[in-house]
Amino acid sequence: MDTEAFWRVLDAAKDSDKPLDVAVADHLSALSAEEILAFESRFSHLRDAVYRWDVWAAAYLIGGGCSDDRFSDFTAGLVALGREWYERAAACPDALAEHPAVRAAAASGDQDVIFDEDFNFVSSRAYKRLTGDTDGFWEAYTDARATTEEEGSEGMGESFDFGDDQQMRRRLPRLAALHLGSGPG
Repeated sequence: MDTEAFWRVLDAAKDSDKPLDVAVADHLSALSAEEILAFESRFSHLRDAVYRWDVWAAAYLIGGGCSDDRFSDFTAGLVALGREWYERAAACPDALAEHPAVRAAAASGDQDVIFDEDFNFVSSRAYKRLTGDTDGFWEAYTDARATTEEEGSEGMGESFDFGDDQQMRRRLPRLAALHLGSGPG
């Protein structure tokens, strides 16, 4: 599944009155097993592209901390935001300070905005609906990924201390202002 087709699936699901992960799984379960695996492959590629220290720092600020597992939920949530916000965050994670839900969450103290664990499993749920076999999805996906995996990760970028307020203010000034206040840090 190419990138355009992937985003079309998400756009179509956003028109549903169901939660996004349920609507996407509904849409995918009407496709073939191969198309579901292709969707998962594109989803994984998009998540891998934002598996970077600067994005993790944004998740750290938004979530009041961020473990490895929680960062997985955050990258899934970035994809679930849709193409426009995903691309904005991928280009500049600090741009998330402009997202209305992030701003509202910062004001209310909600540390779960963007983190979307359920979205990680839309493909496996759709595959199970289609085939009745959840384990078969992960086996088939692992096999498919092994034969189509692209080499050449660019890495995570420069590592830095998320607990250093001065660095966070310098690297992500708008998110830091929302979550750390306007002090010197």
